[in-house]
Amino acid sequence: MLETSYIDSITKTEPQSLEDLLELLKAYLPDKDLKLVAKAYEFSERAHTGQVRRSGEAYIFHPLGVAAILADLRLDVSTIATGLLHDTVEDTSVTLEDVEKDFGPVVAQLVDGVTKISKMSFRNTHEKQGENIRKMIVAMGKDVRVILVKLADRLHNMRTLGHMPPDKQLRIAEETLDIYAPLASRLGISSMKVELEDLSFRFSQPESYYALAQKVAGNRREREKYIEDVIRLLYQELGKRSKISFDVSGRPKHLHSIHRKMLASNVDYEQVYDVLAFRVCVSTIPECYEILGHVHSLWKPIPGRFKDFIAMPKANNYQSLHTTVIGPNAERIEIQIRTHEMHLVAERGIAAHWAYKEGAEASGPNKEVADKFNWLRDLVAMHQQTNSSDEFLENVKSDLFDSEIYVFTPKGEVKEFPEGATPLDFAYSIHTDVGNHTVAARVNGRLVPLKHRLVNGDTVEVITSKTQQPSKDWLKICVTTRAKSKIRAHVKAEQRKRALEVGKELLEKSFRKNGTSLQKHLQGPLFDKLLKDHGCNSAEDVFVLVGYGTLTPQQILQVLVPGIKPESQGSGSEEASFLQRAFKAVVDRKKKSSSLITVDGMDDMLVRFARCCNPIPGDPVVGFITRGRGIAIHRADCDKAFELDQDRRIDVEWNSQQKGEASRMVRVRVVSQDIAGLLRNMTEVFSSSGINIHNAQVKTTRDGKAISVFDVSIRDTIQLNQVISSLMKIKGVIGVTRVTPTT
Repeated sequence: MLETSYIDSITKTEPQSLEDLLELLKAYLPDKDLKLVAKAYEFSERAHTGQVRRSGEAYIFHPLGVAAILADLRLDVSTIATGLLHDTVEDTSVTLEDVEKDFGPVVAQLVDGVTKISKMSFRNTHEKQGENIRKMIVAMGKDVRVILVKLADRLHNMRTLGHMPPDKQLRIAEETLDIYAPLASRLGISSMKVELEDLSFRFSQPESYYALAQKVAGNRREREKYIEDVIRLLYQELGKRSKISFDVSGRPKHLHSIHRKMLASNVDYEQVYDVLAFRVCVSTIPECYEILGHVHSLWKPIPGRFKDFIAMPKANNYQSLHTTVIGPNAERIEIQIRTHEMHLVAERGIAAHWAYKEGAEASGPNKEVADKFNWLRDLVAMHQQTNSSDEFLENVKSDLFDSEIYVFTPKGEVKEFPEGATPLDFAYSIHTDVGNHTVAARVNGRLVPLKHRLVNGDTVEVITSKTQQPSKDWLKICVTTRAKSKIRAHVKAEQRKRALEVGKELLEKSFRKNGTSLQKHLQGPLFDKLLKDHGCNSAEDVFVLVGYGTLTPQQILQVLVPGIKPESQGSGSEEASFLQRAFKAVVDRKKKSSSLITVDGMDDMLVRFARCCNPIPGDPVVGFITRGRGIAIHRADCDKAFELDQDRRIDVEWNSQQKGEASRMVRVRVVSQDIAGLLRNMTEVFSSSGINIHNAQVKTTRDGKAISVFDVSIRDTIQLNQVISSLMKIKGVIGVTRVTPTT
């Protein structure tokens, strides 16, 4: 059987009327369900009356097309109805209450999950995209049918993307390739994945797409004849060697797959060999291996090109034997061998596991199948641990790419990971506590560090210690969503714990110095008002805000003990007086710059930048909770930072929204020859870079050198490195270094 390409056959399921859709559904849905589908169609048609698509056709053809794609996956009546209704709440006056009233809570929940977040305001398109993906992932975690409808919606939109402006074509195609095609792949729906990839390729890189399509079409007749000959030969030879009943089909690989091979190998189309794939379907697993033996006796297999996805299924439940052989005319061809059931799963993925009962709602995948898609739970967990939409979106993209390596536990169990995975990813896949306490690992019996990259076939044994604790640096080592979300959760919990202890200690000390007890004021109307005004749920939340420096003990005192006057600077201990003066100075001096740093995703923390190392945006930084002066920010390599109390250390990062909008003072020292006009050249470099010089000092040495020290305003390390590079290009300059004020 010769298969046509997905792009050539996209019109095969395009219904033109409700009758066409019902004809598709009659194959597996009872008459009672067909009536509900007809009701949903009529509801949607009324809601979209007067609306047209960019192509000029009535809008109803879009939900009709979406429902037909879902019908091809043989999904249940609630999902089909959702496909017909998915745009009614977003694009018409229909409400979720209207949908629930007519179609019940299940359909209403699915429609809500598919509906975009259209009524919220966002800073930019990227943030809006991130929040829409986030909402979809959360809804998908509750009911996977949400993403099946969303995939069908995106696939139909991609089929009609030619009517959109070029800039929107590019944006939508790239988003599809980054998010939706990998989602289809992870759910095991190869039919959708292939078409989404080819359509995305067509609209994101039209020149490359059509150039490749032309080359592929150039030898189409020759290729089709070759496929027919191989299929005939397989039927003849396998029929002679075995009594097994089997089916054979063949096709060229889709264009995006060929393009990816060309890029990976850096070759032209003519140099890509295994562009043809043949599939043999049998009834049982033993028959798969028997057919494999016959194929290898017929044609020589290529070493290293055999993959057994039956013994070690992919994360998306895909199972098949893959082998590449030297076929007729010395052509490299790939042959896939699987059971009919495996083929159904490969084409429909998780949708193939839906169980149907006459006149009843589909039961969905059983627990065993659902467990194989537990990466969904990891994505939902990542949503709960990630504040930034940008960060969430990037994590989703990286997590959705196909896993590529298989490693073994000491007991011989197989675990699958993305390329680049480390022992930390392995440890967290076993259990959170194992990951949190991992100090090293043995790979194939050899001791390796945590950042060691695993490869196919490794046997991994984790080494743990009760004293080990995760750090934020581990996020740079891990690649899996599960590991990253668990590390973030632990780091945030530890930071909150430290801030809570410091905040409570500061408050208790402050209340005692003013002749009262903190404990007796942690209840009553004044305390309730304090909680409400600062968005706190408990006293612990207040302690944390004090520990972070967002609130001061003096502010809490004035609210909870209105008549009291906090100790003046002239009374009490010298330390208290100093802290009060320092706090006031920090508030006056650092209020604006504090937004450069975020702690736990919050950018309103009271921070001060340490003068011992003078960090600027781009420098790796750490924070230390201080008594009453917020958080002190040091460069990660600062010598003094290593001398401070590490129990008060807290992970901080530069605020990506403020980075580049404020400047920090940096001292730059230039050593040069003592040449006339050189100082002018150096100042011109600063000026042309938009850098303001606040102070300059120049002195000469006895050996004819000049040392120039400049105090300048710098946005970040990128600008600093650029100006250092420009200074080094000046004739006569010997060296340029960044120094701290105390150096």
